[in-house]
Order: sequence, then C-alpha cells, then structure tokens
Amino acid sequence: MARYGMVINITKCNGCYNCFLSCRDEYCGNEYPPYSSSQPFAGQFWMRLIEKERGKYPKVKVAYIPIPCMHCEEAPCIAASSNNAVYRRPDGIVIIDPEKTVGQKEITSACPYRVIYWNQEKDIPQKCTFCAHLLDKGWKEPRCVESCPTGALVFGDLNDPNSEVSKIKASREVDVLHPEYGLKPGVCYIGFPKRFIAGEVILADREDECAQNVSVLLMDKRAKKTIKTDNFGDFEFEGLEPDTEYTIKIKHEGYASKEFSVNTRTDVCLGEIVLDRA
Repeated sequence: MARYGMVINITKCNGCYNCFLSCRDEYCGNEYPPYSSSQPFAGQFWMRLIEKERGKYPKVKVAYIPIPCMHCEEAPCIAASSNNAVYRRPDGIVIIDPEKTVGQKEITSACPYRVIYWNQEKDIPQKCTFCAHLLDKGWKEPRCVESCPTGALVFGDLNDPNSEVSKIKASREVDVLHPEYGLKPGVCYIGFPKRFIAGEVILADREDECAQNVSVLLMDKRAKKTIKTDNFGDFEFEGLEPDTEYTIKIKHEGYASKEFSVNTRTDVCLGEIVLDRA
C-alpha cells in the first residue's frame, strides 16, 4: 500500500502562485463527494503561500513557503471530530467528509497549522485533500505539484524507496514545519530560511573595479568556511544558525585584512568593506 507524502524545496519556490491557482481551478465550484465539497471563491487557502522577508537594505532576501494540509500521522483534526467525520486513509491522506462534518466547527480550531477552513455557507470544515479524487483515478500527483514550474513540490509514495520523494528524503536534510507539535506530518521541507551574513568588498586604490576573488573566512566555535567574493565583490554566507557568534575575516594579497565579530540574532549585512593597501 502506498503512503503518500510531499517534499517542498523552498529554495526552488519563486512565489509564482501556480500551486494556489491550480488548487482554485480544481476545487472552486466543483463537488467531489465523498472527498470534498466545492471550495468558496474567497477566504480559503488550501495551498497557502507565506512570504518571509529577511535582511534589510541593501541586502534583502525573500523566501516563499507553501503550506498545504500536512496530512499528519497524529492528526488532531481526527481526534476532534465525531462520527468518523475526519479519517486517515490507508495511504496516509487525511479526508474531511463533507457530509458527516456538518456543524463540527471545532475541527477547524483543532489544527495547529491553521490549514482547515470553515465554510460558513455550507456549515462544514474544509482543507487540502492531496487531490485524492484524482489519485484514485490514476493520477500520479496533485494539481499543485503538476503545475509547479520549478519542481519545488515533489509528491509520491514514501513506502517506495525508488520514488523521487523517497530518494530526496534519503539524500537531503529535510525539516518539518513546527516539529514541536509532534504530529508526524506527511509534508516536509528543504531549505527553511535561516540566517545569513553578507557584505561587499572594495579595494581602496581600485574603487572603479569590482573586488572579485577576495577571500572571506567565516569562523565560529565549531568550524571554519572560506569563500571568494563574486564578480561584483559581494559575498554571502547562507544557512547560518540564529543567535550565534561568528567572526568574519577578509584577506586579499597586498591589502590589510579586516576582521568583524557578528551575532546572528538577525540577518547581517556588513555593507561596503574597504580594504586599504598594506
């Protein structure tokens, strides 16, 4: 028996909203009993996209985090429902029965991820179904995955070691959203935004040229990492731990080195760093 899951690579998501729009296209005005009732044209986000802005001028970065239903193994929405109105299929997909859940508004507040929505007109809770009605017809993936132009969403059988989703989980470091909930979600992520340290190097006697290939050393108590400035003289260390002390040392042959101590309580942009002739 298949056990479906999804891996979302945040570093590949460009915020195009194709996943959101394809979900709208599939469900707005369309009834799929007993899987789901039609999604309202406003107020519900079965695939929600969160924009996370980091840094400050002149170094600002934006990451997009798609958030569908997590289809948890320990789904609190199931426990909150009565009459088996919310159930987990053998393939891991959590379904809200659109007939049995009439009037059970408490189901919406049971989800700590806040991905269950209340349909005021129909008096029912609703959410993402992983397009179970399509999978049962032979589709290999939900509409959101099919429409993603960058391959940020990967769906498949977690019980099949040869599936793409299983290979990704085996080869990459993945995280879950809010692991403190302890719900064993079927959706995991690659590339959660962490902290970064960035800056631009300028050579004092060659200000009209970009200072490329300058060595920039990052050090903390555990490790060291060296990178080179790019063609514009910029450097960036990404994926750093929050609230950590780091030392940045910038060296270039023939120039006096500079050293900075920084803390990643927030993202750090050191701005323009001018190296003088030694």
